[in-house]
Amino acid sequence: MAKYLIIGGVAAGMSAAARLRRLDETTEIIVLERGGYVSYANCGLPYYVGNEISKRDDLLLQTPQSFNRRFKTDVRIHNEAVAVHPDRKTVTVKNLATGEQYEESYDSLLLTPGGSPVRPAIPGCEHPAIKTLWTIPDTDEIRTMVDSGNVRKALVVGGGFIGLEMAENIRIRGIEVALVEMAPQVMNVIDPEMAAIVHTELRKNGIALHLNETVARFEPLPGGGVLAQLGSGTHIEADMVLLSIGVKPNTGFLADSGIELGARGHIVVDQHLRTNKPDIYAAGDAIEVINPFTGKKSAVPLAGPANKQGRIAADTIHGITTRIYKTTMGTAIAKVFELAVGVTGATEKFCRDENIPYLSAINHSSDHAEYYPGSTRLSFKLIFSPGTRRVLGAQVVGYEGVDKRIDVIATAIKGGMTVDDLTEIEHAYAPPYSSAKDPVNMIGFIAQNILDGLVRSITFDCVKRAVDEGAYLLDVRSLGEFLAGTIPGAVNIPVDLVRRKHSKLPKDVPILIFCLVGVRGYIASRILTAHGFTNHVNLSGGIETYNAASTM
Repeated sequence: MAKYLIIGGVAAGMSAAARLRRLDETTEIIVLERGGYVSYANCGLPYYVGNEISKRDDLLLQTPQSFNRRFKTDVRIHNEAVAVHPDRKTVTVKNLATGEQYEESYDSLLLTPGGSPVRPAIPGCEHPAIKTLWTIPDTDEIRTMVDSGNVRKALVVGGGFIGLEMAENIRIRGIEVALVEMAPQVMNVIDPEMAAIVHTELRKNGIALHLNETVARFEPLPGGGVLAQLGSGTHIEADMVLLSIGVKPNTGFLADSGIELGARGHIVVDQHLRTNKPDIYAAGDAIEVINPFTGKKSAVPLAGPANKQGRIAADTIHGITTRIYKTTMGTAIAKVFELAVGVTGATEKFCRDENIPYLSAINHSSDHAEYYPGSTRLSFKLIFSPGTRRVLGAQVVGYEGVDKRIDVIATAIKGGMTVDDLTEIEHAYAPPYSSAKDPVNMIGFIAQNILDGLVRSITFDCVKRAVDEGAYLLDVRSLGEFLAGTIPGAVNIPVDLVRRKHSKLPKDVPILIFCLVGVRGYIASRILTAHGFTNHVNLSGGIETYNAASTM
């Protein structure tokens, strides 16, 4: 009878344990978990703090007892693996409840130790009011502080997914929230003009943003809180601080094992999730994965990939070698108050950093038919290849239907589809859910027009340079829209008058055309082309994107 040992519960480890049992009823399966909980909804933790999830037990998907009843698995909580010995196929384990150490043997070993929040070396960082959120006990501590009524002001350090979710949920509890982010934007996994929409939503809901800032030190306050001194000299008082600045892999116990680790301490695996040591496998947040666009190794600590990796690792351990884990492109979504922010694949920033040829398109359309009540704006950015026309990535920000569109694009990237394919995708259509031409089709049309040379586009960040070089700004919105505010120096000719008034436009200087979101600008561009104008561009995403990005 084979003996399988798994180090680490929660996503990858428990997925693997359940899969192994379903594949073989006779094996011995042991899971070692240094914490007190297994198979819990760690992605739901911020919402328990905010009381969106009111019952703590709803976060607990399985207990050691319930998992054993269903999957005949020996789940040992408060048992920490402290060393792995591949030469004798044993693991040294410490029982954290008793302090006892013992050796546990294995035939196959699966490493799913996960990660932990980075706690920076900021002076004063060990103050009891400064917390991180990663586990159930972390949540209990933070929820207790919030429930006490003694937290009037909170500081969140880090504007990633967890930082934003915590900022929202603490604010929902009636607490003043300041957020410090060292980058010029929150959510660095998306591009600046899309992050600008998120900034507006945060400020609208009372979050004080401090961008391009770092915390230099924390000093204790008499009432039990802290005073955070920022790098700029600004001071922020807080009764509670939440650090959310990154995740590191829990692989310190592998130091003397000979198991290969990457530059940042992540476990190196092949496509079958095998390590460099026989009969030792790894999955989850602690492993390196392959980026599909560069072939480089990176770390992507997300629950979806971790669960899938756990299942594939179990198949490999069982002898099913037809399953492989290929790449992780980082498809993700976050709720920021009423806004949803989704991303998949490559961003413009990523393509620039990796020298990947790309083009982009932006569209602002409605999440469903505008004539059906309740439609809201959906901001959609597509990244695509100028050579192969393949879809490389997308970002969608809006109030409804974001997940649907991001999932379609993620599937398109996985399938190697082109922008032409996007124009032909058949969606389930009825006025309450979409439009006859879904936003996915529309962004495909725009990209197709760019690639086919029917329009030349310019991005928001190139407008100033174009104006400095003498571009003629043409606002083709209505007169009322123009009078309500435009780009300084622009001349207004509504799109329906362009045919009649094109002779008034200069042919000897470049013309930068813009409208609200880009549609009327495209129409004006085609009209000008038909009348012999060759040097004109359309502002991608229109003045809506330009104005949003100008707030950065």
